[in-house]
Amino acid sequence: MGRHLQHMKNDPDVPKGPEDLRKEFVRGILYVHSRLNANTGETLEALSLLAALIELLHQKGLITLDELEAAKQTAGGRLAEQFEEKGLGILLQDKEEDKYAYPGSVKIDCASRIHLCRAACCRLAFALSKQDVQEGIVKWDLEKPYLIARGKDNYCTHIEQGPMTCSIWDKRPVPCRAFDCRRDGRIWVDFEKQIPHPDLARSDWPGCVKHEDAPGAPAPGPKREPLNVISTKIGEEVIPL
Repeated sequence: MGRHLQHMKNDPDVPKGPEDLRKEFVRGILYVHSRLNANTGETLEALSLLAALIELLHQKGLITLDELEAAKQTAGGRLAEQFEEKGLGILLQDKEEDKYAYPGSVKIDCASRIHLCRAACCRLAFALSKQDVQEGIVKWDLEKPYLIARGKDNYCTHIEQGPMTCSIWDKRPVPCRAFDCRRDGRIWVDFEKQIPHPDLARSDWPGCVKHEDAPGAPAPGPKREPLNVISTKIGEEVIPL
């Protein structure tokens, strides 16, 4: 064992301390940035060719700009759905809010209902903000950046399982502050009468809940969003998550 440790100590390729680890990390980031730079150049070249092609087709009267815009919207929606299904790209809140100055925090007596709702809101997925990521306190899913990190039971990794309390309460993201379970039919059949949804105890909740069974589930716009996400509303605006 001692000989093996001595060999590792003498091996120039084995990081020896924080500074060596930092250098390894910097080299890795340099490679990533190099690839991003190369991809950006290739993307610009492709966009230039596409723009030139569109201009030529329009000049020759083969397409109109209105037709092109309509086709672009249709194709864009289709590609967005494909990207979502395959888990491609990164997810960040579209609208940046300073969580420490956020005025719309919802006040609910969770302690008196936690035994009924089982902290269901802490099982819902949502994207973090740049503020959350840069702060480095809220953990995110390494496989699906930057969704809130959740365990095998789908509970947020920051929840303390015994008392079902949040370990980062003062640092919690905007969706946690703004989410109002009182109008979410996935969680409550009747909030005031303290009647929770009967499927809350299921391991596949909320995916098992049908939209028609969850009349309070948020559904902004013509396309309903997945049932396993949080939507937070600020006035009439919706933060896409």
